[in-house]
Amino acid sequence: MDILFLNWRDTRHPEGGGSEVYVERVAGELVARGHRVTLLCAAHDQGSAEETTASGIRLIRRGGRGTVYAAAALTLLAGRLGTGPLAGRRPDLVVDVCNGVPFLSPLYAGRPTVVLVHHVHREQWPVVLGRGRARFGWWLESALAPRVYRRCRYVAVSAATRDELAGLGVAESRIEVIHNGTPEVIGAPVRKTPYPSLLVLGRLVPHKRVELALRALATLSAELPGLELVVAGQGWWADRLRAEAAALGVADRTRFTGYVSEADKHALLGSAWAVVVPSLKEGWGLTVVEAGARGTPAVAFRGAGGVREAVVDGRTGLLAGDPDDFVAQLRRLLTDGALRRRLGEAARAHAASFTWAAAGAAFARVVEPIGQRVP
Repeated sequence: MDILFLNWRDTRHPEGGGSEVYVERVAGELVARGHRVTLLCAAHDQGSAEETTASGIRLIRRGGRGTVYAAAALTLLAGRLGTGPLAGRRPDLVVDVCNGVPFLSPLYAGRPTVVLVHHVHREQWPVVLGRGRARFGWWLESALAPRVYRRCRYVAVSAATRDELAGLGVAESRIEVIHNGTPEVIGAPVRKTPYPSLLVLGRLVPHKRVELALRALATLSAELPGLELVVAGQGWWADRLRAEAAALGVADRTRFTGYVSEADKHALLGSAWAVVVPSLKEGWGLTVVEAGARGTPAVAFRGAGGVREAVVDGRTGLLAGDPDDFVAQLRRLLTDGALRRRLGEAARAHAASFTWAAAGAAFARVVEPIGQRVP
């Protein structure tokens, strides 16, 4: 089969994250099964217009943050006319990845579509766009998309996302839950820091709510004089976060690393006492299982979507109900070494139960029967 993924970003994009990892790892598994896979995403200065990844995925980069959706439609339509990068390679199946804004590929692709959803963005639209534009974004996601995709199969990365889609009118019988795999651990084992340490890892954008980690740091610093927070990642909200750390008086306890390599990321995940996930919403919580693979438990919010599946509350990490409880759960974990070790070992076993091979095989079971029916 010839399979085309439409996603707003790829893993080399400066703002790429867990969604992009999922797409490329699953796509790589499909390549390994003998399928031809193309990923069409936004252009950026970290990659060329066209290239092939080490796992055999063909990348086509067109458009930008807001124009990649139109660029995808134009590229597919041009391919149907025999021109452009898709000329002579009309896909058997399109995987339309909805990160809030849908590609609406059934309107122009002329091929069956499978819809991949990481999470529903109900709470995030106002945080990212403000009230006016948020209403339009929510209409796109909650009203227009379900209608356009009404005959399509869906893949959700967590049961929480499946339930949210069902709340938008998507029949549960059309939704398959396929969890993330756990990225491989690289590098030698590392010791935990000799002082209490927390790690936030991910894109620095408003809905990740890193401010809550900074405020927890400020609250707990008097009780734990050696406490340090590492904020690893990049994003347009970084300067605001540095200003917040200074305003809270914890700039000297906060280390902003910017972008980190895979090796450095794993060293940070291994050395931290806990990984902190204050995000408003996650489809799954890839950072949680990455940390778990290193024996590091997580503290997150119970209402943050799929995070409550990535974290087994009280067994592999702790879930909080509100910001005050978030501080309380961090205090509990940082001051109880036996609890921390027990949760860390359970997190390691939990992370090992999720593999990309299993995710790829499950994804193939969804797409192969659909794409192979195309004449």
